[in-house]
Amino acid sequence: MGKTILDAYAKLNLSLDVIKRREDGYHEVEMIMQQIALKDIITIEEISSGFVLESNSEDIPLDSSNIVYKAYNTLSEKFNIKKGIRVYIEKNIPVAGGLAGGSTDAAAVLKGLNTLWKLNLNEEELMDIGLKLGADVPYCIIGGTALAQGIGEKLTRLKGFQDKHILIANPGFNVSTAYVYHNLKLDKLKDRPNTHDIIKHIENDDAILVGKSMKNVLETVTIKEYPILDTIKNQMLACGAFGSIMSGSGPTIFGIFNEEKDMIKCEEKLDKSIKTVIRTKTV
Repeated sequence: MGKTILDAYAKLNLSLDVIKRREDGYHEVEMIMQQIALKDIITIEEISSGFVLESNSEDIPLDSSNIVYKAYNTLSEKFNIKKGIRVYIEKNIPVAGGLAGGSTDAAAVLKGLNTLWKLNLNEEELMDIGLKLGADVPYCIIGGTALAQGIGEKLTRLKGFQDKHILIANPGFNVSTAYVYHNLKLDKLKDRPNTHDIIKHIENDDAILVGKSMKNVLETVTIKEYPILDTIKNQMLACGAFGSIMSGSGPTIFGIFNEEKDMIKCEEKLDKSIKTVIRTKTV
């Protein structure tokens, strides 16, 4: 029986702007997405029948509510495939942290089943299927550095922004994305990211200006609710980060550093009070 192992990389938002609320309740966004080396490892193998989901993490559901199950179910129904599958998730990405941990696992399962079942779906077809599972799934299929527009499904690949030192700090509580968007006051947003300028800095591989230009408008909701996030940002900046913002709707905060020694020093400080602190790089 077939078996495949895939890397499922986390993502950060180098910028996140919300343009407007649509009539269908979704929000139009403009975001720069960046893959990082932090990853889950997904093992998919064929079994005699059924679907089995296992993980080293107690923080994710192992039933039909998991987006990985939905990815499997969507493909098996669409192509009328009855083969059994076991998926094991080695979970390393903090859960519900604004890092697309669930979406990247689902993207890996779509890609893995495409190979195992010899469906021969191209990237665009996989992205169309992924969008039905979640707005971040199409990005997680293409990875790298990308501009996301619409509800996140309109993707434009950007020049790669690799090998930048990233420190992630996750305080260990969950933030409801729906709550954050519901409470976002679009008419009161004054400090929005200049997406055009950030893209230009990425093209110039200028980590300093990218760091200084990073902004996430959802901080106006999440940080107001959880002031500890602002404390983390300030600590990263004090340690020498070029910039520090929240990823997604939070609560993960990250900083971009030039010197690895400054990042390590910051890690040691934050590690005393923050649940999860991880050193990584952009890929």
